[in-house]
Amino acid sequence: MLDPNSRDYPSVAVGASTLDDLDASLVECRACPRLVAWRESVAVEKRAAFRDDEYWGRPVPGFGDPAARIVIVGLAPAAHGANRTGRMFTGDRSGDFLFAGLYRAGLGNQPTSVSREDGLELRGVRISAPVRCAPPANKPTPQERRTCAPWLARELQILGPSTKVLLALGAFGWHALLASLADMGWDVPRPAPVFSHGAEVGLVAPGGNPVTLLGCFHVSQQNTFTGKLTPQMLDDVLGRAVQLSRT
Repeated sequence: MLDPNSRDYPSVAVGASTLDDLDASLVECRACPRLVAWRESVAVEKRAAFRDDEYWGRPVPGFGDPAARIVIVGLAPAAHGANRTGRMFTGDRSGDFLFAGLYRAGLGNQPTSVSREDGLELRGVRISAPVRCAPPANKPTPQERRTCAPWLARELQILGPSTKVLLALGAFGWHALLASLADMGWDVPRPAPVFSHGAEVGLVAPGGNPVTLLGCFHVSQQNTFTGKLTPQMLDDVLGRAVQLSRT
């Protein structure tokens, strides 16, 4: 197997035939030295509130329905959220907001997500990210995004034609997702569509499968605490996603 410290390590994503295979390779990746150092230092130093927790401290795989009609794409794992729990948007305030909305939309069996063993199941939706390691200050570099891009690209390829809607949380996820889709040979408009809350763009996957890209403000505390993103605004976007996924 390729050395997980190699900058070329994410290329193994291309050879994965199932989501399980992809995730097994992903969690071993050490291709970005700055991100590896940060995620592991956080896992050792810990936050006082979680000092008794065993941190995940590795790349975080996608989570949800393996036949998802809706794929939600965020930014990157939070240092004391997914980097601690090992599951996307799990264990922090952003996740509290998102999973409550998914539950209200009928896409989850419970409104909370606190650990990988809490019994949460998602129906018809999967959550992923363009960057899989927690970055310092929540700001991955352009090179880190490019290095990590093959993981998301292969995940979308494996999900295949079952995917009807891509929901991007925030401008970073929007632009990173469009870049990945263009690299995969999708019919992506040029210039790239502008991100906004509620933005809706029709795309065509290789093979002719129509997919709708939706935009939503990120579920960060900065947005939800200030009212930039309200529960009703999230519900409206998720409702639209569900509607489109059934068309």
